Amino acid sequence: MPFLHPPKTREPLWKEWDYLAQKKGIHATIYSVNGDEYTGEWLNNKRHGKGTYKWKETNKVYDGDWKKGKRSGFGTLTHSDGKGGFTKEYSGGWKNDLRHGYGTEFYSDDKFYEGEWYAGKRSGWGRMYYEDGTIYEGEWYDDKRSGQGMLRLTNENRYEGSWKDDKKNGVGKFYYLDTGQVFEGVWKDDVPKCGVMKDFGRENAPEPTQYPIPEIKLADPEAVIADSEDQFMQDPE
Repeated sequence: MPFLHPPKTREPLWKEWDYLAQKKGIHATIYSVNGDEYTGEWLNNKRHGKGTYKWKETNKVYDGDWKKGKRSGFGTLTHSDGKGGFTKEYSGGWKNDLRHGYGTEFYSDDKFYEGEWYAGKRSGWGRMYYEDGTIYEGEWYDDKRSGQGMLRLTNENRYEGSWKDDKKNGVGKFYYLDTGQVFEGVWKDDVPKCGVMKDFGRENAPEPTQYPIPEIKLADPEAVIADSEDQFMQDPE
């Protein structure tokens, strides 16, 4: 008796054509109807892997990693400088088309942030360089300075302490290194509310005060300060 092979099962023809039509692997430049263009890798008709995307309307270019059609991984975003070249806008981590992880944002030639991001916002630890030469280094939350951080001014005076909602809030110290003094106390919305001013490195200060700060004569100055600090540390919310 002859041995008969069972007939091979075959997918419908439309499925075969659909598979062949899908973009996968490395492709030449693909143009969108709005003028945008993408050159790079694909998977299941989505940008996936390494690739470069150019936006026609904004003249921005992203070059880096993609995952399931979104910028995810490491990548660099640039924009046209109007002179035939490109200026770097952001370089670092991405997730779901948003800045995420560690990266550097360039706001201008003299203003930039380097540090941690979460879902498109500065969150975690980071260092911010401002155009006036001031530098903030510390914690961020929801794109604002929040937590513990240090703000250093151009004359080397600095604030070290608590931040909330992008302002000095809570316990902190402000070092007046130019005059040789330090203020220790409590801040509320960038305003020092109570505390103690002391001499600090006055003998080595470039512009020391004429006279040292006199000694406090209160019977229990620490208790007085503590009571005042407790009043301002109470959060009305």
